[in-house]
Amino acid sequence: MSLPPLPDEAVVLGASAPTWRDALRLAGGALVASGAATAAYTDAMIAMVEEHGPYIVIAPGLAFAHARPGAAVLRDGLAVVTLAEPVAFGHPHNDPVSVVLALSVAEIGTHLESIGDIANLFNDQSTTSRLAAAAAPAEVRAIMGVSA
Repeated sequence: MSLPPLPDEAVVLGASAPTWRDALRLAGGALVASGAATAAYTDAMIAMVEEHGPYIVIAPGLAFAHARPGAAVLRDGLAVVTLAEPVAFGHPHNDPVSVVLALSVAEIGTHLESIGDIANLFNDQSTTSRLAAAAAPAEVRAIMGVSA
């Protein structure tokens, strides 16, 4: 699997987000805290949903936030946010969202491989609920099969 590492700073568990924008700000903030992206990347992730709709809600309860590679990406990064109360993104089938993944990719060519790996991980429909129930970053890493 070619997913980036998931340091403790990139995991936020049981967070509160009144809106989908707040949920993406938490996920972007986790990428910033881990040194993977700047705050401008968070704005870019929000802009993608504003422009294209809630396409990032890829499975029931799961949003996969990302934006294009660019100056706001410092390195490949992954963040996981679980929400204490699920939030609606406006997706007709997969709302509400309780787990938000965020991916930052430094180079255009590598992001498709990472996206494919994430899609494969969530072929198991229990993955989202297991992540939502995780109590510690190490548990999140074990579920996702990534390193710190």
